[in-house]
Amino acid sequence: MPLLMLKDMPRYECLLKGTVRYPSLNVAAFEAFLHLLRTNDAVFASKTEFLATQGLSQGRFTVLMLLDGISGSLTPAELADAAGVSRATMTGLIDTLVKDGLVLREGDKTDRRAVCVSLTIKGQKLIAKVLPEYCRWVSKIMDPLSEAQRKQLVRLLQSILAGVSLDRSVQPKTKRSKRKA
Repeated sequence: MPLLMLKDMPRYECLLKGTVRYPSLNVAAFEAFLHLLRTNDAVFASKTEFLATQGLSQGRFTVLMLLDGISGSLTPAELADAAGVSRATMTGLIDTLVKDGLVLREGDKTDRRAVCVSLTIKGQKLIAKVLPEYCRWVSKIMDPLSEAQRKQLVRLLQSILAGVSLDRSVQPKTKRSKRKA
């Protein structure tokens, strides 16, 4: 889903005029933020298109990648935490992957209450086919940047993430209203 739904980016001069109405507007910061959102949208759309050519969604690819990166299995809760999605979302992803024969859901041998998810042979073959293509796609996207620029980009993005984390830590917590039964 796009984060920025503007066909054209506002010009710097237009943003500068906005400071009359909104004096706290930092034009350079706002312009950089809009470009960050636009770039995210373009990369996300391109990745979605790439994965669709492989018969995968973003979520399904993430689950396969997570399972490919380990030797063994993970619980649905561990997969949800690693993917940053809700457990209900992960259950839906696993259900479709099981239906397509890409992952196996089975009881844990040491804890009968637990369920583990692992790649099937078909899932292993698919990820082995898709990963080299994905790596080429990523390289193509990042090719316009030199090695030094890529390292600088990583540092800059880490700084933005730190700013997001700081913002979350200083925001007041909202109280949830309790429902009456």
